[in-house]
Amino acid sequence: MSRRNVLLLMTDQHRADTLGAYGNPLGLTPHLDELAATGTRFDRWYTPTAICTPARASLLTGQAPFRHKLLANYERNVGYIEDLPAGQFTFSEALRDNGYNCGLIGKWHVGTAKTAGDFGFDGPDLPGWHNPVDHPDYLAYLAEHDLPRYEISDRIRGTLPNGGPGNLLAARLHQPVEATFEHYLATRAIELMERYAADAREHDTPFFLELSFFGPHLPYIVPDEYFDLVDPGDVPLPRSVAETFHGKPPVQRNYSDHWTFDTMPLETTRKLIAAYWGYVALIDHEIGRVLDAMRRLGLADDTAVLFTCDHGEFTGSHRLHDKGPAMYEDIYRTPGIVRVPGAPGGVVRDEFVSLLDCTATILDLAGVDPEPAVDSRSLLPLVSTSDPVDWQEDIVCEFHGHHFPYPQRMLRTDRYKLVVNPDSVNELYDLHADPDELLNRYPHPEMAEVRTRLLRRLYDLLRDRGDNFYHWMTSMYDVGNVDHDPTLSGLDDQTYQP
Repeated sequence: MSRRNVLLLMTDQHRADTLGAYGNPLGLTPHLDELAATGTRFDRWYTPTAICTPARASLLTGQAPFRHKLLANYERNVGYIEDLPAGQFTFSEALRDNGYNCGLIGKWHVGTAKTAGDFGFDGPDLPGWHNPVDHPDYLAYLAEHDLPRYEISDRIRGTLPNGGPGNLLAARLHQPVEATFEHYLATRAIELMERYAADAREHDTPFFLELSFFGPHLPYIVPDEYFDLVDPGDVPLPRSVAETFHGKPPVQRNYSDHWTFDTMPLETTRKLIAAYWGYVALIDHEIGRVLDAMRRLGLADDTAVLFTCDHGEFTGSHRLHDKGPAMYEDIYRTPGIVRVPGAPGGVVRDEFVSLLDCTATILDLAGVDPEPAVDSRSLLPLVSTSDPVDWQEDIVCEFHGHHFPYPQRMLRTDRYKLVVNPDSVNELYDLHADPDELLNRYPHPEMAEVRTRLLRRLYDLLRDRGDNFYHWMTSMYDVGNVDHDPTLSGLDDQTYQP
């Protein structure tokens, strides 16, 4: 196939249900909805891990977190490595080596010592997890356009268990839309696209361009027209706000206290959700500017467009905010849309796919061997047809900790979800009967056959991948007979024959 240009639109901490294409009734995302209507929407798109740096490192490398070993955000690092090792395969360097221009505008967050430029990306170095509103390039943009600097009011936060002020969750931004960091990012992306378009015309050079917004990650800080866009009275509370944490790992209740959910009235929760939806609408508006520029530059017929995020966001679901050691759909199932010129539009797929699969897809679009992206699988067979495609019928996700080490593994099938928590109780949810994951059925006697079957399936998948988490499962759970020495000593291999 011919080498495609690739535009990757990425957000941070983005719930699937904020998009009209995924069921939001308020029509806040017309540009992303149009992308879904003219491309392929994936209804079971999962992150390999619901935390920024490890998820983004998986996208960059095509490797699961346990393999690339960049397991935590550096801001809350608890002893893990903070940068990918030398010699690590990345799709960006592979594209560069094959003649691509390669740019990243926006959030990087894949290391501390190494920047996006070290991996072959053009674009300003924008470090950190939130909008770096004091960055020199952003300040220069504001000065050039005579726009006011960042200033906020109407802060929303709860109270921590120790009596201190909770994390900032939302605030009103006193800037016009043109001054927002989101508008700045879209403007810089358009400028780089214009440069790449000229290079494509003059030298036939293809490009990869990623526009990675820092939002709608909390705190939701947006200007008046988006902070007040959604009436909180129109916002339904998530049904899992009824969470009691009965029969759940105690860490979940602790996380709820850390995020101060019960110190704020439900009206505040509605306002937070409304502000979050407004933030999504602002980002959709800026995405529309970039897609318009792509069409204006005559690139639409030669450019594949992918949209996704690193992971989801709780926004009150399960009485939680942000993300953390709880493997609920709210933070593991995310939006994922792919549009390839010439492929059918309006396609909806329900296969289990992953953010990891973007890596092989990008390489496939570029005509570059995707084999080094060892945990990734190209989505092009699913995009090119609406017919059934042979695909794995379940998916594995992992977590390694945030604020403190906390290993978890998850198996998601069509009906069930199994979560293994070595320090605590395991979880089993029947998503057909309980889509909000309120009832942990792991200890229920009638679930014994399902529990055993899923434990064995997860065990086999982890062992096949080389994820050593399976060692714990060998001795602790009913995983059936094993065909190896679980001690890994080799001392059991020979039997004395007198």
